[in-house]
Amino acid sequence: MSTNINRRDFMKLTSMGVSATALSGMINSAEAAEYKPKFHHKAKAKSVIFLYMSGGVSHVDSFDPKPLLKKMHGKPMPTKVQKTQFDNNGNIFQSPWESKKYGQSGIELTNLFPKINEKIDDIAVVRSMTAKFSEHAQGNFFMHTGFPFLGYPSAGAWVSYGCGSMNKNLPSYVVLKTKNAGIPHGGVSVFGNAFLPAVHQGSIFNISGDRAVPNIKPWMQNKKQTEMLSLVKNLDQRFSKKIAYEEAIVSSVKNTETAYEMQESVPELTDISKESQATLDAYGVNDQDKNKSEYAKQCLMARRLVERGVRFVELSCCRAAGAGGGGAANPWDQHGNLPKGHKQMADHVDQPIAALLTDLKERGLLDETLVVFTGEFGRTPFSQGSNGRDHNPYGFSLWMAGGGVKGGTVYGATDELGYYAVDKISTVYDLWATVLHQLGINHEKLTYRFSGRDIRLTDVHGHVWKDILV
Repeated sequence: MSTNINRRDFMKLTSMGVSATALSGMINSAEAAEYKPKFHHKAKAKSVIFLYMSGGVSHVDSFDPKPLLKKMHGKPMPTKVQKTQFDNNGNIFQSPWESKKYGQSGIELTNLFPKINEKIDDIAVVRSMTAKFSEHAQGNFFMHTGFPFLGYPSAGAWVSYGCGSMNKNLPSYVVLKTKNAGIPHGGVSVFGNAFLPAVHQGSIFNISGDRAVPNIKPWMQNKKQTEMLSLVKNLDQRFSKKIAYEEAIVSSVKNTETAYEMQESVPELTDISKESQATLDAYGVNDQDKNKSEYAKQCLMARRLVERGVRFVELSCCRAAGAGGGGAANPWDQHGNLPKGHKQMADHVDQPIAALLTDLKERGLLDETLVVFTGEFGRTPFSQGSNGRDHNPYGFSLWMAGGGVKGGTVYGATDELGYYAVDKISTVYDLWATVLHQLGINHEKLTYRFSGRDIRLTDVHGHVWKDILV
């Protein structure tokens, strides 16, 4: 086979990413070792959908209502107030939302998320979460990686590394975003693989347009493509003989192989034209509110991804336009006008998330899909200024559903004002220990040797929340 390719064609080939160079993986696929799963026990879940509420949802206005806030509204805090992000602290601030008991389980919640609340019997609420950091970038890294700075793998990368792939045509870790959704403070490194093999990094799919991944379509004819790939194969073989770090080569080959397969799988994945009108309406895909519509597409796409065997899917929130605080990177961050900002944000995500839970359950996927809803911290029970709330890492809420989680349960508690976690105090390490446990992984055994140390997602901490598991 001829490999007479001029310099211009070669430079074009090696700069085209997914659409060409990636195809070399098909030639090298026989030489690329597969990353084998590292299961330690029988898994209850196969995939994770991570609903990340960047900016910090107020737990006292959502999943941990506190009647005492209403009784003491406008009064000074009776307990010690820790230093806050802006130190513009006011008095106790009652929730603008009403609360009542929902579901057969009778769990009390505010009406900020009325449609999610209807699914409470499938949800376990953890009300005793804590974080070590109250700044967004550090908080995002800590929630995603267990460490507050660059250089450590995201939980999605660890899940990919531990569980392996169930679909060779798609990445095992996908981050969904849309036009109006930003990357959390800290940047794309919060989705990174760090020292884990590159095949485990998060792949960002922007599903607003007609191409979720740039340069996904082949740009050359078959014959010319074959000639170029033959050249790339020869170059790869020469390079592999010169380098001792074999794992880097294996990762590169595996990535390019996946990229080749994505040429067919991604367009099919993102084509939702065959979804029923009832399904589109349930999610709110065609809603007049653009932010709600975009988040609805992400939720629908998350279902389609786990349906195809993707291990870890993370969603991104859209900005609440005109609300206090919260930019594109941290849209739940209402330091002022929290009633308006939180209402806008809840309106964006409430229906789509509830529809996702319903859709997964109706398709028999909820039992094998673990859904996690959280931000990087909570918000204070006292005001910032007149009607905002500052960051509160001392006590906040998250929830989990599906994947062997016992629905209609509450784990832990904050004090009567919702300031400090006081019962079954929980950490980020506990969250990921529990997630890994449900995926069949012992968090203490999932390690990677780096710089002379066996690193793990949960560092040297973490306990499984067995009380909320079936």
